[in-house]
Amino acid sequence: MAISAPPDAPPQVRQLASQLADAKPMRRGSLSDRTIKCGKPGCACAQAPQARHGPYHSLTHAVGGKTQSRFLTAEQAALAQRQIDAGRKFRSHVDALWEACEQWADSQLADVSASSREAKKGGSKR
Repeated sequence: MAISAPPDAPPQVRQLASQLADAKPMRRGSLSDRTIKCGKPGCACAQAPQARHGPYHSLTHAVGGKTQSRFLTAEQAALAQRQIDAGRKFRSHVDALWEACEQWADSQLADVSASSREAKKGGSKR
């Protein structure tokens, strides 16, 4: 499905719509590094925070209103971060397109309002 704007759309709307058509792997969520205590009774991680295990890379995102997290390797974390960045860029393009389309819609309302005023000024003859 290609995203396109009608020919009468303002140039900014057409440009933003074409940017959205450039699909790539992306995702929502965030990436964080965690260190954890393992829970083994004799392990140093229970006593000293600097001895905790990790860092482990954690990908977190919401699914159906619930937060889900999973651990990733360093290589997966680097790829996931690029995908998150692409998702944020996509979201900013969607927001910009939405704003441009609202401005376009406002200009159409103004045009209709101006033509209505012009029609009323002449009035009708009795």
